Amino acid sequence: MEGRYNALPFSAARRPVPMEQLVQYISAHYYLVGAAVLALVVVVTFESRLRLQGESAISAQDLIRLMNQGALVLDIRKPEEFAAGHVNGAKQFDSEKILNAGETHKRFKDKPVVVICDSGSLAAAAVRQLTRQGFTKAFTLRGGLAAWRAENLPVAKAA
Repeated sequence: MEGRYNALPFSAARRPVPMEQLVQYISAHYYLVGAAVLALVVVVTFESRLRLQGESAISAQDLIRLMNQGALVLDIRKPEEFAAGHVNGAKQFDSEKILNAGETHKRFKDKPVVVICDSGSLAAAAVRQLTRQGFTKAFTLRGGLAAWRAENLPVAKAA
């Protein structure tokens, strides 16, 4: 009886559980899994940072509206860059003084404060510092003074 089939209908042959397959894959390809985890961490960090900056960044039109409501506008660029052209009504403010802004500008802690730099990246760090000091409405100009100029908005020059 050579051709006789001897298997039981519900054989004892065990199928691999998906979790076991995952463990086997990870142990066989640990470098690929490590790269995927690293990529995930980088993406999550980048997206969360963008989201935080997006909440505190305003457009040029929003800046004009806030200025009409009496917002304090601080330009943290170097004095010679400020003299070459700045948003009308902005005050030149050294970026090193941001650490003490909570003491020097106490009356603006509950009022809008907008920080401007060339591109917006340095201003974002300044806004985070102001927020830590208790400023509740600190913003940065999205794109900095470059975005202001790109929209052909007026720039004042020091006399």
